[in-house]
Amino acid sequence: MSLIASVCIGRLFRRPPTLRFVPEREHCGECGGDLEVRKTRLLTIITLDIGKAKARETILHCPQCNNRNYGSEELQRLKPPKGRFGYDVLVYVGNAMFHRCQDAKEIKNDLCDRQVRISESEIFYLAKKFIVYLSVAHRQSQREIKQLLDRNGGYILHLDATCEGDSPHLMCGLDGISEIVLENTKLASEKAETIVPFLRTIKALYGTPFAAVHDMGKGICSAVSQVFADVPDFICHYHFLADIGKDLLGADNDKIRNRLSKHGIQGILRKRVRQWANSAQENPTLVQALVDGVKEGHLPQCAAGLLPTLNAYTLVLWALDGKKEGDGYGFPFDRPYLSFYERLKLLHCKVTQLNGVRMTDSRKDNQPYCTILRDLIDIMDDASLRTAATQMREKVAVFDKLRDAMRLALPGGKGGLNDRGSKESMSTIEKRVTAFHDWLRNDQVLQGKECYRNLIVQLEQYWDKLFCDPIVVETPEGTITIQPQRTNNLMEQFFRFLKRMYRKKSGTRPLGRTMKAMIADTPLVRNLENPDYMKIILDRKPSLEERFAEIDIKIIRKELRSVLTTPEKVPAKIKELIRLPGLPDTLVALFTGEI
Repeated sequence: MSLIASVCIGRLFRRPPTLRFVPEREHCGECGGDLEVRKTRLLTIITLDIGKAKARETILHCPQCNNRNYGSEELQRLKPPKGRFGYDVLVYVGNAMFHRCQDAKEIKNDLCDRQVRISESEIFYLAKKFIVYLSVAHRQSQREIKQLLDRNGGYILHLDATCEGDSPHLMCGLDGISEIVLENTKLASEKAETIVPFLRTIKALYGTPFAAVHDMGKGICSAVSQVFADVPDFICHYHFLADIGKDLLGADNDKIRNRLSKHGIQGILRKRVRQWANSAQENPTLVQALVDGVKEGHLPQCAAGLLPTLNAYTLVLWALDGKKEGDGYGFPFDRPYLSFYERLKLLHCKVTQLNGVRMTDSRKDNQPYCTILRDLIDIMDDASLRTAATQMREKVAVFDKLRDAMRLALPGGKGGLNDRGSKESMSTIEKRVTAFHDWLRNDQVLQGKECYRNLIVQLEQYWDKLFCDPIVVETPEGTITIQPQRTNNLMEQFFRFLKRMYRKKSGTRPLGRTMKAMIADTPLVRNLENPDYMKIILDRKPSLEERFAEIDIKIIRKELRSVLTTPEKVPAKIKELIRLPGLPDTLVALFTGEI
């Protein structure tokens, strides 16, 4: 049986087979009369099981009513009306693109192995069609989703948005308890007046949440206060820390980056690496001897004249690696420019020491050290750079003290951008942040600097939105206590996944056009990993293929027309016009009758 199951039926036929499909119904659904054959039609069908085949479908009708045709229900379960590809191909493409993060070329090759011939453009179309089917199934299941939320005692609304360049903002609302994406929309901006209708839709469909969690944007804060006036409202701790860190460290970080860029030190050091790379590549034995010497604590005795070059090469690579230093959180938690500058200072100090060591009688052996010292002269003499680094180090110490108090995005942490913070009680975290606040306020030296006074103002401004007590709710199973998640990383993580997926198609090009073309309900694919959601959306069907086959094709066509018509798209003919030389003069002459 396993051998038979592994065989693709499509490989068994030299030509596409012809399959017969007849209606299961024998009597009219309106009057009960006998049905007669109206016509037989030949269709193309492409599925994973049989590849490409011909479907000969018999169409029946009632001669009495003469107003309704009856086709094969079996064929309707295999593929959408007027479509070639079966529901199994549609679901395969959706899962491959949105779950396995495959690009169109990979999907095309995999389907080709299964005797399914398809173009990359058709794959992108099916991927959008998959989202439309999922979106319609989601809307048809909203009552059952609300029932699930009610069984949990309600929901905590996490709000987040993403955009690229001038693209619309893709905003999502997610329940922090069940982790189900509830609603999505595209907004022209994150102003309150554009967000309010979205929140009202969520409120009408799922009721009032017992808490909301979001970032510090003024528009979203204002919109939440308008629609959910009496709902506990909390700020995402990660966004809060990132905002404070950028305000505190941003100016110095920019100064350090600009000064390093002006000196061009990174390019200079990379040039040195290229100059000395041959010595390392042509002397693997010496490289291994140096590695062993570092581990064992003594220098190798061989090829002493080459060791300074190899040593300089290694130290410069170490200095350049400082720009990669960090824990994957991004700025302001990671400070690559400050780390790079600190390594350059240490490099200068250590090379100065090494330049005084003579391993042979030839002064030329230490030439690489002299070269590095010359390269670093301007960096070491830059008083503005030195001052910015000193100021930033002081501020980093204060900022890291706040990170420690909040137990989030800690130095040395392994969670990176997905870090959700420690699972301590909110009261414990609040006590530590209170102690940090009091320490900062009582330090006379720090209080004399505006940046720290502003930090205290930010803390006090958002204090009530940072620390929430556990929420007690009533459920059909009894009373439960829920602690809202203190970050929005659930959606942030998914947004990063989406962007990575689309970058596999577009490379390093900006994603603005991609975000414009993206269907607003694309984040719903995140729900397919949730067993409770899948149980609801399948509606007692064993698979998505069978669930999608139940949806009225007229609804799908209407939705597809809507999502495939992008108002931002410039007509091709207009694009031709705007490239014409002297277009404004031509248009004026045309409309004034001067042509």
